[in-house]
Amino acid sequence: MLTQNVNLKDKTVLVTGAAGFIGSNLVMELIRTVQSINIVGIDNMNDYYDVSIKEYRLTEIESLLKEYPQAKWTFVKGNIADKPLIDGLFEKHKFSVVVNLAAQAGVRYSITNPDVYIESNLIGFYNILEACRNYPVEHLVYASSSSVYGSNKKIPYSTEDKVDNPVSLYAATKKSNELMAHAYSKLYNIASTGLRFFTVYGPAGRPDMAYFSFTNKLIKGDTIEIFNYGNCKRDFTYVDDIVEGVKRVMQCAPEKETGEDGLPVPPYRVYNIGNNSPENLLDFVTILQEELVRAKVLPDDYDFEAHKKLVPMQAGDVPVTYADTSMLERDFGFKPSTSLREGLRKFAVWYHEFYQSKQ
Repeated sequence: MLTQNVNLKDKTVLVTGAAGFIGSNLVMELIRTVQSINIVGIDNMNDYYDVSIKEYRLTEIESLLKEYPQAKWTFVKGNIADKPLIDGLFEKHKFSVVVNLAAQAGVRYSITNPDVYIESNLIGFYNILEACRNYPVEHLVYASSSSVYGSNKKIPYSTEDKVDNPVSLYAATKKSNELMAHAYSKLYNIASTGLRFFTVYGPAGRPDMAYFSFTNKLIKGDTIEIFNYGNCKRDFTYVDDIVEGVKRVMQCAPEKETGEDGLPVPPYRVYNIGNNSPENLLDFVTILQEELVRAKVLPDDYDFEAHKKLVPMQAGDVPVTYADTSMLERDFGFKPSTSLREGLRKFAVWYHEFYQSKQ
């Protein structure tokens, strides 16, 4: 187990992508559990998906603050690709810890809209690295992705594996983030940790993710397409498990050491955060439909078979994602443990409440 060397109490933390799925949940967890924390959140609030969900997440943060008056929260609507804005925030707030979760997400969208991935995931991340260099921080934590493993045949995916064959631009940008962070860690002794997230899901998640988009389609009576004829497996990871992992990592920065050449050894680490138990897509769909009926999102007599279609693999996708989380367990004594049914049940309940309230 690693020893905590970053005390978050009374510290100022930057969370980019703060209105995003993981970002907003991280902000709320820090408000609930860290005394007198000062969090600055930035998000460009783009319309890649329904902005009302991002607004809902920000409202949830504001509501939570009433229970925790010691915590401070500042939200900035802006783009991390805006270098003067980022530099200005770092100069003003003197951040202790930075958690970069801002990114253009989605594998399929990267095939048709590459520009936004270069802007957010490369230029934006470069701006964060430069700011960490010019306004030193105790720890930079940033989101990578399981997609960096590409079409690796060996499973489960280990952080020791080579990841030189991305099958989408999104994956390539995430691998680039790891390379850029390593270079900055080496050159400027910036303590950085990359986290490869595996298929994150839960309440108020991203509508482009399968569990959410399937639900939207089923409600309308549309047909859902199950790729690779249902022979895909995904390591679904519940958002609370991801957030717990991020929080633990934030408090353990890689130690700064000097090598035999008198130069810094890069204070740099990468971890997988996944459930370590991939689920077959057909089983996942069965559990989802059962929980949607249970939550009264869909009627008891809904004909699922009439709304399912098995289709071939789609470009940029991979057949299996499966996380080897042994390093995370070794260093932090933590392993994601929320079952798929438990997580989808919470999603279905939230979905019913969120969309019923709009009717």
